[in-house]
Amino acid sequence: MLKYKGTRAAFTTAVIELAEKDPRVMFVSPDALKAMRATEFGDKYPDRTVECGIGEQGAVDVAAGLAACGQRPFIGTYAGFLTLRAAEQMRTFVGYPNLNVKFCGVNAGVFGGEREGVTHQFYEDLAVVSALPNYTIFSPADPEQTYMATLAAYEIEGPVYIRAGSGREVNVYPEDAPWAKDGITVWREYGNDAVILSTGLILDRAIAAADLLKEQGVNVTMADINILYGKDDRRIVETLKKSDYVITVEDHNVNGGLGSYICGLACEKAPRYVKRIGLTTYGESGAAKDVADAYGFSPEAIAKTVLETIGK
Repeated sequence: MLKYKGTRAAFTTAVIELAEKDPRVMFVSPDALKAMRATEFGDKYPDRTVECGIGEQGAVDVAAGLAACGQRPFIGTYAGFLTLRAAEQMRTFVGYPNLNVKFCGVNAGVFGGEREGVTHQFYEDLAVVSALPNYTIFSPADPEQTYMATLAAYEIEGPVYIRAGSGREVNVYPEDAPWAKDGITVWREYGNDAVILSTGLILDRAIAAADLLKEQGVNVTMADINILYGKDDRRIVETLKKSDYVITVEDHNVNGGLGSYICGLACEKAPRYVKRIGLTTYGESGAAKDVADAYGFSPEAIAKTVLETIGK
């Protein structure tokens, strides 16, 4: 049974708990309280809720001003409305002065556009934030981990971007599993024919692909990467070294996200052949599972790509 009804609710639950302990915690909303499942925060802490209306650029500036005055603002809305529409504000007014603003971008990936289509699916957000110095990037795999990521973000000095979904996510991690501060959790250690690395809300599919490969006599190591471009990459590099073949899986454009991160590590620290599974086009509307399958994120498609990559 889900403890939280999706990653949005998990994020807001954590923010409410933080606000109960710290009067500096505030919620900045660009007309997103309902979208973020945060109306409870607004009802409980009206004096710590700033509603900016549909104006993400101004909302980020408000959050920057609050942080500059010593508050601990959290801001959440659709991922692209933050990272694309308000990219300059995230860069210049939060990143450059290294202010303590915590961002949550929802509807990330093709999973997010079931109701609203391509305009509300976002698979460029990680690429944008990865280009901004001073940002920490969290990409949790399920609601439980989103809750833990939000608590971890509060402890970090400086801006943090948390990637979340549409509210239809399934839990994969055990309840109250800790947030991996070294950026990686290994889920399967069948062998070293290949290493599969996934990030975000398709972890269950990557695990299923590892299990399918096992049935076919191909033994892989499969891990979840929850922090991108982090300061501590030692365990990720250790995992890369387990095989000559690395396959990355992400519900994001192949450029700028997990695939780019792992390719950089492979080039600089552990030369390996890296095959990236991700988006190369825009998405389309449809039921989340069906759209994900159509774009190559089914366990069967992932397993097939692994077999082709290692030549079996």
